[in-house]
Amino acid sequence: MRQDASPRQGQRDTASVTLQDIAAHAGVSRSTVSLVLRESPLVAERTRLKVQRSIKALGYVYNRGAAALRGSRTSTLGVVVYDIANPFFGAMVAGIDAALNREGYVSFLANSEDSPARQQRFLERMREHRVDGILLCPAEGTDPTLIDTLDGWGMPCVQVLRHVGEPPFDYAGADFHQGVCQAMDHLVALGHRRIAFLGGHSEHSATRERWQGYRESLERHRLTYQRLLRSTVTRRDGVAMIQQLMAESPAPSAVVCHNDLVAFGAMLGLKHLGRVPGVDCAVIGTDDVEEATLGDPALTSVATHPHAIGEEAARLALRRIATPEGAREQVVLAPRLQVRDSCGATRPPSGATELNPAAGEHA
Repeated sequence: MRQDASPRQGQRDTASVTLQDIAAHAGVSRSTVSLVLRESPLVAERTRLKVQRSIKALGYVYNRGAAALRGSRTSTLGVVVYDIANPFFGAMVAGIDAALNREGYVSFLANSEDSPARQQRFLERMREHRVDGILLCPAEGTDPTLIDTLDGWGMPCVQVLRHVGEPPFDYAGADFHQGVCQAMDHLVALGHRRIAFLGGHSEHSATRERWQGYRESLERHRLTYQRLLRSTVTRRDGVAMIQQLMAESPAPSAVVCHNDLVAFGAMLGLKHLGRVPGVDCAVIGTDDVEEATLGDPALTSVATHPHAIGEEAARLALRRIATPEGAREQVVLAPRLQVRDSCGATRPPSGATELNPAAGEHA
């Protein structure tokens, strides 16, 4: 009398299917099957398809949760930024990868485009892939409870450049407040009394710190001219804002920009108006990206050290992974003003007055 080898005739007991069964069916090694199940890029596409056909034929279901429990660290970090097109982030990610590579780690990079919903999808996907931690530049409008959510997932998070939630939290960034103060002090020392600030439209921490530095500098130097224009931080907006300002009366004699992209746009806008950056209006950027030295004129910029920020953020994340209960850390790098031609430091500025603090306040 013949007995069925499975609960029903012709139906396989899928619960008993092993990786070795799949390997034998596909004619590959067990380790290759394991790599396919973990979606490793090391497997050739032809081999991957063959293994996947065997998995389907045998009715195997991969228990990802059990695999995660069996596994340990994945030596991967998720990195979420909000504007990958900005060269600042290229330098920062290079710093992250340099620090991770020394420890045998790799990163998964995602661009949130400043969308909390898009950011959430990336974070959930990274959780599924079991990254050991997250480096997060929070999107505009991020709910501060997100940091608690990540903590509840058991996923270490280091915030970078921007921060949300109440301290203590792990953070790596630059002192944007001090950077704007350095730029303002330099322009006042050159004799400028009408200094505008260009860029930034969102109420996140990095923008607030810049605006605070601008307003405090006006008060400290007893300057009554105040023009703070909000916008997205692109070249296009830099062009539009400087053209708007130069049509006003009085026009500014100098501008400090949210980042170098806005500053590049401001210099281009001045040229479109027949004005000379550094002569008719001084321009200072923020970040000191590589392109700053190549402009015409070369851009004076506040160096915020993106490569070093990336390295510090990665090292901080690795320390947090190693000691989950350790004290939270904040690494804030000091900025440095890099003086070049765009601020007109070597010639008397147009529209400026003598260095008498009381002079020209109502110009």
